[in-house]
Parts: sequence; structure tokens; C-alpha cells
Amino acid sequence: MDLELKGRVALVTGASAGLGRTIARLLAEEGCRLALLARRRPLLESLASALPASAEPLIIEQDFTAADAGARARDAIQARFGRCDILVNNAGSSRPQTDLGSDEVWMEAMEINFHAGRRIAHAIVPLMQAQKYGRIINITGQDEPFQINAANAPNGAVHIWAKALSRTLARDGITVNSIPPGRIHSEQIDTRIMPTAALQREWAEREVPAGYIGEPEDLGVLVTFLASPRARYITGQVIHVDGGTRRFPH
Repeated sequence: MDLELKGRVALVTGASAGLGRTIARLLAEEGCRLALLARRRPLLESLASALPASAEPLIIEQDFTAADAGARARDAIQARFGRCDILVNNAGSSRPQTDLGSDEVWMEAMEINFHAGRRIAHAIVPLMQAQKYGRIINITGQDEPFQINAANAPNGAVHIWAKALSRTLARDGITVNSIPPGRIHSEQIDTRIMPTAALQREWAEREVPAGYIGEPEDLGVLVTFLASPRARYITGQVIHVDGGTRRFPH
């Protein structure tokens, strides 16, 4: 299937490692031109050098939580490409707590997992509206509360905001969807949350009906499809990629 992505311009945040890096690579393989946003320039440069020349990678070394991150990214993309067709809001972080968590932890989690991505989307939306086309894909996280995790509430906030945004922008040819990953191999999972193979194996056998931890490509292929013109009638959705882990049917 031709996903009709050749020449489209995509901004991927958190592109330096893990899910963001894989998403950027898959979009490039489909012919997208890429803006890569993250803080770690050496990792962005190594990614850019590995992409096909057709990706024309634009490196944006930026803390995505900065108040002006969206405006800076928008201006850089407009100057290089003159348009932005796709936004993948990928940056974020889990915040599990052993107690109730301090106000500082809760505020930080809301900033990282909700406000930062919202600000970037709001900065990019006018470019999409001007061309009557756009795809916004938010990589979120679980909002099913197994324990106190300060990221759960902002994940839920993203899902509600994205649904409202999808209804607001649908007539402009812009779709907005959210993807909460289950346990998928990434920098966060493999180094911080489940740093050993034994932990990963035990958790997968107990919690994942598929029986294994997913690979970044398992999520990246869905992002690539949702980013395409082919996915024009899919909007306002929360699509879980978790090997069947989530217990709720909706």
C-alpha cells in the first residue's frame, strides 16, 4: 500500500532515542522530510546521518518543555520547509510514586506529559489549517491507574484535549489521535522502569496476553499509517498498542 507520504513534512519530538527515533526512521522510509526535536544533539546528529537523503533532516536542539519551544519549532520548520503536515508528540515520562507524591512531582508531570505537547500542537496547528491538511499523533501512556503515578492524570488530560481538538479541526482536514503504548522496548523501559531481562520476562508473562514486551516498530507502524492521507477518517481516537495488556474494553 502506498501511504502517500512522499514529500510530507513531519515534526517528531523526543526523536533522539527509543520510540521517537524509530518513528522518525519509519516516516523517513515512507518518504517524509523530517524535523527532529530533542535536547541531545549528538543523538539527533547520529539519527540524521542514518536517514536517507530524501528526509532532509532538520535538527532542532530544544527542551520541549520550554514555553517558547512550539514557536521556535514552528519558525524553524517554516523557514526550512515552508509547511508542516505531521506532528508526532512523543516526548514524555512516567512518574510512579511510592507515596502520594509531592506537589512538585505532580506539577512537573503535568508540564512534561500534557502542557508541553499541547503548546507545540497549538503552535503548529495554524500551519496545518492554512493548507487544509494535518496529522497530530500523541504518544501518551496508560490512564488505567494501577498505582499512584503522576503521569496517569496528564495522560488522561491529553486524551480529553485531543478529542476536543479533533472535533474542532476536523473540517480543516486535520486529524488528532492518541496512542498509549504498553510495555515496549525503549530507553525509559529498558533503563529505568524494567532494567533487566528477568524483570521484563516476568512482567510480560504475568500481564501481557501476547506474552512479550513489544518492539518500537510495533507502535511505529501505526503512527506511520495515522500520519498518512489514507487515515483521513480516523480521528479523536485513543488506540492502545500493548499486546492486549489493558483490561478495559473501551
